[in-house]
Amino acid sequence: MLTRDLISIEAGRDPADTRPGDPLIGEFAHDLAFALASRPRSISPKYFYDAQGSKLFDRICELPEYYPTRTELGILVKNAREIAAQIGPHAEIVEFGAGSLRKVRLLLDAMNQPARYLPIDISAEHLSLSADALRRDYPGLAVLPVAADYTLPLHLPPPLRHAGPRVGFFPGSTIGNFTPDEALHFLKGAAEVLRGGALLLGADLVKHPAVLHAAYNDAQGVTAAFNLNLLARANRELGTRFVLSQFDHCAFYNAPLQRVEMHLVSRARQTIAFGGGACEFHEGETLHTENSHKFTVESLRALAERAGFRPGQVWMDSERLFSVHWLGAPD
Repeated sequence: MLTRDLISIEAGRDPADTRPGDPLIGEFAHDLAFALASRPRSISPKYFYDAQGSKLFDRICELPEYYPTRTELGILVKNAREIAAQIGPHAEIVEFGAGSLRKVRLLLDAMNQPARYLPIDISAEHLSLSADALRRDYPGLAVLPVAADYTLPLHLPPPLRHAGPRVGFFPGSTIGNFTPDEALHFLKGAAEVLRGGALLLGADLVKHPAVLHAAYNDAQGVTAAFNLNLLARANRELGTRFVLSQFDHCAFYNAPLQRVEMHLVSRARQTIAFGGGACEFHEGETLHTENSHKFTVESLRALAERAGFRPGQVWMDSERLFSVHWLGAPD
């Protein structure tokens, strides 16, 4: 399975992935150059999500080992009416990192006449396809996709006249991909964007390390392909010459820091051409590609309070694997 994935990644040159002058490509080049020049080497996980990476992540969400998606979906299904009552009628929904738009459908189905839906995602192509599908299924709903990096300051259109509150939706425990400082910064920005409304936030909880290890090291190798796609994307968009077979996927739970770390480990000493120069990896040296912090209910609520939110109700599954939080935004 992994071999087939890697072949498709290396050979599948999507013309939409390479757009000369695209500012996102320039940002990727800058951040990758900085990462390769640094010690230890680390890059933001937002660069996982080109069109190919988004498709691979959708596959990860279907894996038997990967509990977060199905557990959060179960929480939303069970509590959709109660959550919709919290949101109220005629609300605008702003989804940060919208992806395939699967989870928001559960809210839309339960809501009382939602006024507008604004999905935000860095992968413009993937977002456009998902938004088109949503328009077909919800013909009475105004859908305004926003292709943007939601970790940067956002400039959203003003709320519709006569609409209800603007409620943010940030599922999937993507908040755990940030450093603690970055998470606080994001939440402060979201509090400003959602002023007078609220944020519905999904957060993965601390649990047995064996469960976490299996979730990020699936037997089919899809998570490995997702991780390695970052290098394949650099080859496609930036003209680097990473040899994917010379890097291994590595994911482990760092218990003292309460986070899963993902790395790409160099299998040998090698030199990578990049930007007219070269970068050397020693055997065993890594590029740190993602953190996935885990929370307790108390630690997440404390973080939200520091950002200016008013923590409200918390919904969890029976095994306390995952949590969904209602966070009131400042007025």
